[in-house]
Order: sequence, then C-alpha cells, then structure tokens
Amino acid sequence: MPESSKPGPAAIGFRVKSGWAAAVLLEGPAASPHVLDRCQVDLSDPNVPQSRQPYHAGTGIAQTDAARIAQLARGVERYAKRSVADLVTRYRFAGHSLRGVAIVVGSNIDPTRFANPHIRAHAFEGRLFRTVVQNAVRQRGLPCAVVVERNIYAAASRLLRMSEERLKRAARELGRGVGGQWRAEEKTAAVAAWIVLANPRLRTVGLTRRTTRRASQEPTRRRGPTGG
Repeated sequence: MPESSKPGPAAIGFRVKSGWAAAVLLEGPAASPHVLDRCQVDLSDPNVPQSRQPYHAGTGIAQTDAARIAQLARGVERYAKRSVADLVTRYRFAGHSLRGVAIVVGSNIDPTRFANPHIRAHAFEGRLFRTVVQNAVRQRGLPCAVVVERNIYAAASRLLRMSEERLKRAARELGRGVGGQWRAEEKTAAVAAWIVLANPRLRTVGLTRRTTRRASQEPTRRRGPTGG
C-alpha cells in the first residue's frame, strides 16, 4: 500500500445506554481527527423487549425475580457480544487500524449503594451493559477504558491540552460531515474515541480501567434497604 494511502490510527467510542449504544469511529491523528462512521449498536435482542431493561418488571417497577434477571442478563451477554464483535470485525475488514476503545457511561457507582429499588435497578442495568461491551471489546484484543460522562470533557481537556469550551466546539464540528443530526450521545462517543487516539495506552487521569467480570454477576452479599 502506498505511504500516502495508509490508514491513520482509529478508535471507537461508545456511549452506552440501556439496551443499546451509540458508536463513533474516529480516525487520527489526534491533532486533527475526523469521523469515519457512526451507528447504533443493539446490546439487547429487539425481539425480547424485556432484555432492554432486565432489572425492571415494568415501567418504574424493579424486577424481584432473580431467575428472570439472570435469564435476561445471559441473553444480553450473548447478543451484545455478537453485536460488538460484528462491529469491530467490520471496521477491521475495511482496513481501519483500531488502537482501542473508550466507553462513556452515566455512572460507575456500585448499584448496591442505592436504597431506592428503582434507582438500584437502573444502576444494575448500567453496569450490565457497560460490562458486556467491555468484555466483548477485550475479547477482540482491544484495550478498553471507561469514563463517566460528567467527567469526559475535563479528562479530554487535560489530555488534549485545550479548554473544555474549545473541546465542546470541536466535538460539535466533528459532526459536520456525517449528515443528519449529530446527537449528544455521538458527541460524547467521539470525544471518548479522541481520548484513545491521543493516549492509546489509556493511562489518562479520569479514565477507569476495570477487570473483566461476568456481566450478570451481582455481589454475593447485598446491602439492606438503607444501602448502608
């Protein structure tokens, strides 16, 4: 391949939601990145609507059937593994030189700390979908880190050495060439990918590297209703 046509380093950013994730493929160099692709990745089976919120028994109602939760969580693990693997394979087959992945989440607080059952259910779902993406990415041989959404611009600002305001403008500009609406989830996913381009070893203050665990695993000892 001629030198001029060699692909630059690329990274994937995910903004994980309940049952799906916004994914953005960003190509470097870090000094002038551009968006190559964006898409929505299903992390739960659309044919099993309950798997989108496996810790809920209905709107605003926490699921109390542990067997049902475990069944749905196993289905999420299988489906998400295939979805993420297919995405990584597609990008590699297209010739993109993937350096790593960063996952943006709403929170990384231990779900058992929440006293309210409904809030705790959302926290368990957040951990489930974050973990299945982490596991799937690492199984494809890519380094992976997690960043909490409220911290992402501060972390990226330190790494890229630009003000948060300038970084937010740059994130908006990244979406100019993609066509259609450039959603908030995609902006944060793009910034996450940008962090990886700037620091592929993912040694950035503000990012969290976590060990792989089974996504549906819950603590063997659970706190009481006060969360104490």
